[in-house]
Order: sequence, then C-alpha cells, then structure tokens
Amino acid sequence: KVMMGAERRSMAMTEEEKLATAYHEAGHAIVNIVVPGNDPLHKVTIIPRGRALGVTMSLPERDKLSYSKEWCEGKIAMAFGGRVAEQLVYGKEHLNTGASSDITQATNIAKRMVTEWGMSEKLGPLLYNENQQEVFLGHSITQTQNMSEDTARLIDGEVRRIVLEGYQKAWDVLTEHRKDLEAITQALMEYETISGAECMALMRGEKIVRQSDDTEHKGPIGSAVPIAGRSPRPPREEPGPGMEPQPS
Repeated sequence: KVMMGAERRSMAMTEEEKLATAYHEAGHAIVNIVVPGNDPLHKVTIIPRGRALGVTMSLPERDKLSYSKEWCEGKIAMAFGGRVAEQLVYGKEHLNTGASSDITQATNIAKRMVTEWGMSEKLGPLLYNENQQEVFLGHSITQTQNMSEDTARLIDGEVRRIVLEGYQKAWDVLTEHRKDLEAITQALMEYETISGAECMALMRGEKIVRQSDDTEHKGPIGSAVPIAGRSPRPPREEPGPGMEPQPS
C-alpha cells in the first residue's frame, strides 16, 4: 500500500471510466511483460490510488545499483502502453489527460539518457546537464552552460527520437497482443486487482481461478475470466496513472 499509494475506493467512477482505466492498465502490463529490460510485473489494479485511477507495478528481483539502456527503453515503452491501448480500442483520435504522468516520466528518462547517462550515439558520453537545468525543448541553455544552439537542437532531437521509438514499440506490441489486451481488461473489470503471474497466465491462454482461501485477491471466488488469445539513477517521479513509483 505504501509503494502503490492508499486506495480510494470511495472515488466514484462510471463503468465507462472504469473500462477505459482497465484498458489503460492492461496496456501497461502487456508492454511490461513483452518488452525486454523491464522489471517483473508484480500487480495491476484499477482501484484508484492517490491521484491515479489505476496502477501497474513492477518490482526488481534484486536491488539495482545502476540501470541499463535496455531498462530505460523498456520503461519508456511501458509508459506509453496505457495511451496506446486506449487508442487501439477507442481510435487514434482518442486523447485525454490520463497519460500526463506517463508522458512526463518517459520524457524525463529519455532526457537523462541523452544529457547525463551518455546513452546517445550522436552526443556521446558527455554530461550536458551539470547544473540540473532543463536542457531541452527551448530552454535558454546557452545562458547557463557553454553549449551551442546546434548542440541544444541535437539534444532535443535525440530526446524526441527516443520517446517516439518507445511509443512505436508499445504500439507494435499491443497490436500483436490485442486479444491479450481484451482478456486482461476483462479480468481487471471482474477482479479489480490481478497479479503479474495471473497476467502472464492469461497471455498463455489460461484462466484465472481463485480459491476460497485466497486472501490476497478480492474477486469472485472460484470464477474464471475468458481465455486470452494465443498468440546511475532514474528520474524521481510520483507514480502517475498506470505507472509504479520510480526507484530513488
């Protein structure tokens, strides 16, 4: 509860909002499972917590002292899983503010990859963010650091490229796993909270069956959901809709 935030069961949500949240979180979950580099999926819920309507949480298998480029790219793709899932279901023109924190998180990771962690081939292993200033998207970087406008534009372009590649990766994964998206969404609508293991079982085409002594979950006892289709230091962010807290 501490990591995911306090539940807000009193928050009124319409069935339409609940379904959209389920698609959003299912999208995060599938991208988390499929894209290499992500930590193992721990839990997915559509019970409102904090400011988020739902949360998808992954946990590392052991303490991490550093983060790989693959981890960063996987986290960015996962961040866009929620918005992409909603667009696949409701249409590409379906845009709302629900992915705001996800976009912020993805952009911040990409920015640090380029300006602090030396993960851009075009810019190389140099530090461009020594004073922790905003070094992209039109900020007056030449006033705070000895950096040319050409370099600033290159940083902006690299951040944009990394973010858009993550978005496209999420789109490709969820297009391929559309049946899994429906199955996990239906499971969330029925149970509200499901484990990472249950998500993976659904993606293998299995069912969720819970026993009467299952105290971790709160769904209907012994019922099943439909079968799925066969088929250095990260940014500090508050957990946004669908995303787990970042390590600090």
